[in-house]
Amino acid sequence: MARGKIQLRRIENTTSRQVTFSKRRNGLLKKAYELSVLCDAEVAVLIFSQKGRLYEFSSNSEIQKTIDRYRRSTYDMDTYKSNLDQCILHLKQETTDMERKIELLEVSLRKLSGECLGSCSIDEIQMIGDQLERSLSSIRARKPLCLV
Repeated sequence: MARGKIQLRRIENTTSRQVTFSKRRNGLLKKAYELSVLCDAEVAVLIFSQKGRLYEFSSNSEIQKTIDRYRRSTYDMDTYKSNLDQCILHLKQETTDMERKIELLEVSLRKLSGECLGSCSIDEIQMIGDQLERSLSSIRARKPLCLV
């Protein structure tokens, strides 16, 4: 026989609430035990009743070991996330720097190929000419070596 779906809200009757708490607590602790046995999982369950009474289950001998392991794990994740954020920030900065370098190199290439000499000053044109002459001299010096 299937149970009907119950509405999730606080049970007003104190006695019914206490009985339901007790049954559900026992069911939850049983499920935790089954999970630890069947799946060889490390399980810890902490339950505080409305009156403040503590109920606990631990698959190993001490629940504190599991809690400490949880804290170390969350600390490691926070540290990892912090390091990852710093790495991402560094890579974004490096990307921006590389984009600037690419842009400057493209402008330099256009100037060397003679595409945008109209916006250059006389000194810039002189430097470009000197660079082209040095490049031409270097090519002429290597030409006989390549023909051999």
